[in-house]
Amino acid sequence: MAIASMTGFAREAGITGSYQWAWEIKTVNGRGLEIRVRTPSGLDAVGEDARGQIMKALTRGQGQLNLSLTRASSAPKLRVNQDVLQSLLEAVGGLSLPANVQPASLDGLLSVRGVVELDDDAVDPGQDEALVQALKAGVGSLIEALKTARRTEGQALAGVLGQHLDLVARLVDEADAAPARRPEAIRSRLEAQIDQILEGKSALDPARLHQEAVLIAARADIREELDRLRAHVDAARGLLHEGGPVGRRLDFLAQEFGREANTLCAKANDVSLSRIGLDLKAVIEQFREQVQNVE
Repeated sequence: MAIASMTGFAREAGITGSYQWAWEIKTVNGRGLEIRVRTPSGLDAVGEDARGQIMKALTRGQGQLNLSLTRASSAPKLRVNQDVLQSLLEAVGGLSLPANVQPASLDGLLSVRGVVELDDDAVDPGQDEALVQALKAGVGSLIEALKTARRTEGQALAGVLGQHLDLVARLVDEADAAPARRPEAIRSRLEAQIDQILEGKSALDPARLHQEAVLIAARADIREELDRLRAHVDAARGLLHEGGPVGRRLDFLAQEFGREANTLCAKANDVSLSRIGLDLKAVIEQFREQVQNVE
């Protein structure tokens, strides 16, 4: 199983009856799982059902799910409000009109506000069973497209993380093989420092000098840090091979990588080891940043 990124986008659209609809979802990285939904009026229940399906399909990430819905336009229908017209006729019929005033004509009555109305026979989209079923089926296809997009992004992400781990392993080997770690090298540096301080006025006992060099080397030994770094590299590679939702475990390993690199820098007794330690910290930080996108 491959790892998946938390970044992805998918769109699913269709036409059902007189409706044209489209689902769109975009996800980004997040500590947990949060999906926000926006749907047209009357389709709140469909949106919540879609949200539930997505929550079951994913484990981490923040997402925004949108549903757009349009209806094919048609010529408006008119109808006469019989109740209003009848009331108007009764009111007019009961009037005593002067001789010079003509009775109300039909066109005049129809022009009165409220007599003629637009017949809006639009049905609440949430009550259109065919539409609701099509939207639910569309969510299933949308989720599969989203998962495919996140897995594709995850494959590229796995390659980048693998390169970071390879570089960490190489730097660990360089630190392990650094001549500066040997007691002989420490003794040589110690002798040079003492000569500079004493300016050749006196010399220390060679045996005592060797003993001090060994003690310094013991205090600055980075063997445990190197062993743990190698173990972390193996564990991270194992998680990448295992795949699935391993982002949190990779994030924990990234923190452990950082602790060991910091300790290595603190114990470094030579410029070459300090350089390797700083390079390690830089690569580990890049690894940690990329891990934040893993589901």
